Amino acid sequence: MVFRKIALLIIVLISFSVKASFILLPMDENSQQNHLKAYGITYWCLDKKYKASWLLNYRGGSFLLPDATEIRKECQIRGVSFEILSDNEEQAILNEIASPSQNMENVILEKAPKIAVYTPKGKQPWDDAVTLVLTYAEIPFTAIYDEEVLSDQLVLYDWLHLHHEDFTGQYGKFYGSYRNVPWYIEQKKDAEILAAKLGYAKVSQEKGAVAKKIRDFVIGGGFMFAMCSATDSFDIALSADGVDICESMFDGDPSEANYQSKLNYNNSFAFKDFVLERSPEKYEFSDIDMTEKRIIPMEKDYFTLMEFSAKWDPIPSMLCQNHTQLVKGFMGQTTAFDSKLIKSNVLILGTCELNGEARYIHGQKGKGMFSFYGGHDPEDYQHKVGDPPTVLDLHPNSPGYRLILNNVLFPAARKKKQKT
Repeated sequence: MVFRKIALLIIVLISFSVKASFILLPMDENSQQNHLKAYGITYWCLDKKYKASWLLNYRGGSFLLPDATEIRKECQIRGVSFEILSDNEEQAILNEIASPSQNMENVILEKAPKIAVYTPKGKQPWDDAVTLVLTYAEIPFTAIYDEEVLSDQLVLYDWLHLHHEDFTGQYGKFYGSYRNVPWYIEQKKDAEILAAKLGYAKVSQEKGAVAKKIRDFVIGGGFMFAMCSATDSFDIALSADGVDICESMFDGDPSEANYQSKLNYNNSFAFKDFVLERSPEKYEFSDIDMTEKRIIPMEKDYFTLMEFSAKWDPIPSMLCQNHTQLVKGFMGQTTAFDSKLIKSNVLILGTCELNGEARYIHGQKGKGMFSFYGGHDPEDYQHKVGDPPTVLDLHPNSPGYRLILNNVLFPAARKKKQKT
């Protein structure tokens, strides 16, 4: 009887020593059935005040969470693969990551960032990849537009995404193909009404004021992420502050003489020395974009994520976490950026060197940071106006969409000073 009690006691002690204490969301290629929703689980945990860690370069950038019944259930409901770890297993992983010989790092995630998506009121004839993936991953966000931005409501948020917007007041340069289409006419009319309501004589002036408010948000410590035409049109609007670059079909009067020479590249975030596209008929803002200069067929269109030191450069390492370094390319009004026109203090995170183009870049402005990502939809190679939205249930492991979600979680990280 005594021996039996001792045996039971030993079993209990052993069970306590190997009890499950942590949940690992593996993010490598073969272990995770839904990479995109794994970000949503991690955000959900932070929102509920659980501790979380981002294990940079460990199995594709895995997430480490405390073991709790409700977290397990949430993973099961959302179809996210997870592994249960004991204290010893968790410590072994952290020891491996801490080794100087490993290009890995354990980054503590502190709080769920408050997210705003700058997007027009009412339905547009195209969808937005960020809004799409946030909804799919079940990460909450607030839609805001010009009224909220100009009334200084950006201070309520940590992270801002710019919809595929035109900050130059040229209505997306859709004039050549769509000027007689009802949605374009309605869009132009609505923009003019809103500008007048907000006290501006021209849409270009109102959009320029919005761009400057967003600039101030970043300088003050905010995180901004932009895709497609919101990248270059934002920088163009800042560099053309006080200069009329719009032709009469956009704002009712001719553009300013010699406006190209009046651009101030010091005002822009990422780009320098660019030349604006003067023709209102052309679906292009400037020579920043590589769409018309590309020589890559669709089947060979890939870009490579740069590799950084996770211990020394955790910021770009976070932004590049993925289960592959080779990401399938995709088109947009602004598909990629001419590397020669990128400022020297901006990091190139993803590049197609054969074509001399950058697809994914990151920089710092004041106390804040920004990321620009070329292309429209990572899983729709040439998304056109009127095309149906992408169904992300068909792409739960999309490397291109993972880059968006890296930016969403990035503000949650405890910041370390970048060393290079």
